[in-house]
Amino acid sequence: MKSFIRAAFAAACLLAPVSAQAEAIVARVSVSTQTMHVYLDGQLRYEWPVSTARAGKYTPRGEWQPQWLSRWHRSSLYNNAPMYFAIFYDGDYAIHATDAVSRLGRPASAGCVRLHPDNASLLFAMVQEEGMDNMRVVVVD
Repeated sequence: MKSFIRAAFAAACLLAPVSAQAEAIVARVSVSTQTMHVYLDGQLRYEWPVSTARAGKYTPRGEWQPQWLSRWHRSSLYNNAPMYFAIFYDGDYAIHATDAVSRLGRPASAGCVRLHPDNASLLFAMVQEEGMDNMRVVVVD
């Protein structure tokens, strides 16, 4: 039994650096606190207020890599609403800028993660620089 535990521990140690390097950027969204923590190379760099889904809507929980980026996106589902600096991570769900900055810090979206335009622009540029394969989006309760 001890040899099994040692082998499992050794395997975990060998894999840890690979997974830590796999995503240079981690955007961790907390729905309960309406905040995003952005980690760059494992170090917390930013903490920003966000807006996730308002009553009757839903922001999916889980982990994803971005699927595609759209700098000047307009919503085809919500009356051509602007979704600038959009990082799409789960079908129609994205992290993007909002013009409703006064609502940041509380639920207000149709399910996406809304950011202040300055913060959305910065995150978008980080993902462009590091590459989508080097980013992970994590959404928790």
